[in-house]
Amino acid sequence: MTETLAADLKLIIFQLKGKEYAIPVSQVRSIEKVQHITRVPGIAPFVKGVINLRGVVTPIIDLRSRFDIDEVNYSDSTRVIIVALEDMEVGLIVDAANDVIDVATNSIEPPPEIVGMKEADYINGVVKIDKRLLILLDLSKVLNPEEVKTLNEFVG
Repeated sequence: MTETLAADLKLIIFQLKGKEYAIPVSQVRSIEKVQHITRVPGIAPFVKGVINLRGVVTPIIDLRSRFDIDEVNYSDSTRVIIVALEDMEVGLIVDAANDVIDVATNSIEPPPEIVGMKEADYINGVVKIDKRLLILLDLSKVLNPEEVKTLNEFVG
């Protein structure tokens, strides 16, 4: 009799407009407070600009803007999650990031068919924990290859 153990996946939980999203810890480099963002002309509207993070020019993406969610003023709980995306680091502005959890990979369900939800294009799956529903983002879809190339040319 063979037992298959469900591998644990460590996720960082963050909020956007009251919904909880998750990304694998393995893709996260750091979580920072919002700092001065230098605007960049002629780039996609959801790219807020760049920051100099410990000597590295890092593009900053506002996930609310990317998902067509109403933008809000940044607060004390607003965070920038620095993630590895292909061969560069990108900052994602979120309402709050305050939780790390382990989930069994077999508890991840396919994304529901949601019509008219912009962020549905970027979802890898959902995880139900107790009464919480976590939306697992696929970071490789948050920026398409052309957008990554443009950002790489800018920061390169």
